[in-house]
Amino acid sequence: MKLFTTKTHGIIDYIAGVLLLLLPWIWDYNPTGPESLVPMLLGVATIAVSLMTDYENSVLKIIPMKTHLLIDVLSGIFLASSPWLFGFHESVCLPHAVFGIAEILVALLTKGLPAYSSDSRLI
Repeated sequence: MKLFTTKTHGIIDYIAGVLLLLLPWIWDYNPTGPESLVPMLLGVATIAVSLMTDYENSVLKIIPMKTHLLIDVLSGIFLASSPWLFGFHESVCLPHAVFGIAEILVALLTKGLPAYSSDSRLI
């Protein structure tokens, strides 16, 4: 069962993108360390992908929604595992893991097509 429409997902995307950009200041991370750079880069990427996705909250409508959801899952996996990949897990890991897992869950619980789509196939 899919809980989120693509319109709701778009709103979540933009909020998540801004929160990822602000995460280093919210948690007072080293501003030049990977614990800051990873969420900031993913925040920019989240907003950029959202602006180009074929859904209600987009400008360019280039990226298919199903591709967007796959990007979200991969991004969530990367974010959640980044403390161990980049060696900062001893100083901070919870926010990265929580945001990453949340991104994966939202992607998995979002409908694969926008309401205006003429393609009525299920994911």
